[in-house]
Amino acid sequence: MKIVYHIVFGLAYVLSASVAYCQTGKVFDDLSLPSEILGGERKYAIYLPPDYETSERSYPVLYLLHGAGDDQTGWVQFGEVLHIADQSISSGEATPMIIVMPDADTGRRGYFNQIDGKWNYEDFFFDEFMPHIEKKYRIKGEKRYRAVAGLSMGGGGSMIYALHHPELFSSSAPLSAYVGPLSLEEMKRRMDTENYTDEELKAYYENHNALSLIEQVSEEDKGAVRWYIDCGDDDFLYEGNSLVHIAMKKQEIPHEFRIRDGGHTWTYWRKSLPSVLKFVTQAFHQY
Repeated sequence: MKIVYHIVFGLAYVLSASVAYCQTGKVFDDLSLPSEILGGERKYAIYLPPDYETSERSYPVLYLLHGAGDDQTGWVQFGEVLHIADQSISSGEATPMIIVMPDADTGRRGYFNQIDGKWNYEDFFFDEFMPHIEKKYRIKGEKRYRAVAGLSMGGGGSMIYALHHPELFSSSAPLSAYVGPLSLEEMKRRMDTENYTDEELKAYYENHNALSLIEQVSEEDKGAVRWYIDCGDDDFLYEGNSLVHIAMKKQEIPHEFRIRDGGHTWTYWRKSLPSVLKFVTQAFHQY
């Protein structure tokens, strides 16, 4: 009987260990799609939650944007998105979701349409990338189940995307966001302006600067997006993030603003990601 007991116990242990081992999501970091707008293949990475392959349900989606100098693999390699998302889902802090990480570093760098009209990444994102992703994967297509987040350059992208399209995102979580030049004069100093009129430069600035866009938010859109803004107290982008917080307060736009100890580092963003997943889950779950 003891032998039978040990065999049964051993099999039960192996089975439970196997089940536990299988409770992990999957990441694919070298996927691509063709883009007519950008004239070539565009890469992306994706996280699929642990039960994606065994269920038939559709999932909410988080678009997670990388920073300057990284590509679609940044959140995978340095941000440990697989481990952190699995852990957050397992603990119940986050609902199972699909996380999509596009490449915005190849060709030209950035998430926006360029002023010269020759590199329209934002058009690509909304007209080609999102439709492709949400057709290929089992994603819930309603605003309630869609969120955007990112760090640094991607923090700025997640901020501007949600300001440009409050009808598409339930939540936006910019981390250590680059909010753009803090004045029109600063933008002019940073770029070659001789081929553009003052009117063209002013129009581009007002449409791609977070502070300017916040001032333009309509009364009916002030509560359209749930905002989670997070920046380290030693971050060189602290000023811009603080000004965004102040501008939102003045406009009476509801938002969460977090200042924690830390700088512009992956150590900081890895600690931020669980809070982001928890925050966007609240909207997915109809908080």
